[in-house]
Amino acid sequence: MTKFNYGGQAVIEGVMMRGEHEFAVAARKPSGEIAVHRDKLNETLYGRLLKIPFLRGLVMLWDSMGLGLQALMWSGDTALEEEEDVSFSGPAAWGTVAVSLLLGVGLFFVLPMFITTALDKFIISDFWSNVVEGLVRLAIFLIYLSAISLMPDIRRVFAYHGAEHKTINAYEAGAPLIPEEVAKYSRTHTRCGTGFLLIVMLVFILVAALFGRPILIWRLLSRIVLIPIVAGISYEIMKLLAKNYEKHAWARILVAPGLTLQKLTTREPETDMLEVSIAALKAVLDSEGLTDEPGSVESMSDAN
Repeated sequence: MTKFNYGGQAVIEGVMMRGEHEFAVAARKPSGEIAVHRDKLNETLYGRLLKIPFLRGLVMLWDSMGLGLQALMWSGDTALEEEEDVSFSGPAAWGTVAVSLLLGVGLFFVLPMFITTALDKFIISDFWSNVVEGLVRLAIFLIYLSAISLMPDIRRVFAYHGAEHKTINAYEAGAPLIPEEVAKYSRTHTRCGTGFLLIVMLVFILVAALFGRPILIWRLLSRIVLIPIVAGISYEIMKLLAKNYEKHAWARILVAPGLTLQKLTTREPETDMLEVSIAALKAVLDSEGLTDEPGSVESMSDAN
């Protein structure tokens, strides 16, 4: 069985799948038709860097942010195509992204550090100060996921996330890519971006402990500098766990929290959602000349 490096993300009313040389986005139009967009990947980024340990973690960051944003904008415009003078791309979209990034930094970096700084007088060591900061960040992350999962639009995105996982799992198992068969598979995956984020948060605690507990501004800057380093380490850990998941109990135990967390970021998809996810994967397989050949897939999906 041949091995291929595919990844995916849920987008607005659709799914993005990434192959070795191209990516494809499939989205449901208001008319009910499935629209598919294909484009080339950056050869340097997805060719050489994807093969270099630790540096390939940065590719996954780009996958979630850069490539994911392109797919999100296209799917948003596709889902809104029948509404005149409404577009998800352009200045409005970039403005939304900028605001979202600022809120993300504030919520997941600044707020945990403010809370930890307020508690520092009760914390006896630098290590435990970083542990507390990491646990506060994790708690905020879980509360955030739980809160947005109550929103109807986000629940639909999470259902497409589940469809993406089911499609990848079905392909890995060599099953026919039809909704009736794909629906039988799990909506969780060992290489999901949700699990990756959990590993990032835990690794952050250990790496940040090396910096002690500097004043707030230096603490914030150190966290930003550490993002690519921690991402590289975390991706290698995720690959190691996924590789050994079927072989060793220790890997299954360590992966279990990430799979459990995916219950928050995925939902059981409807049949029409599975059709969209299958269309995206088939478009990527077609670009590789592999439409009818099941293979082993490595999936990295964002919990949008």
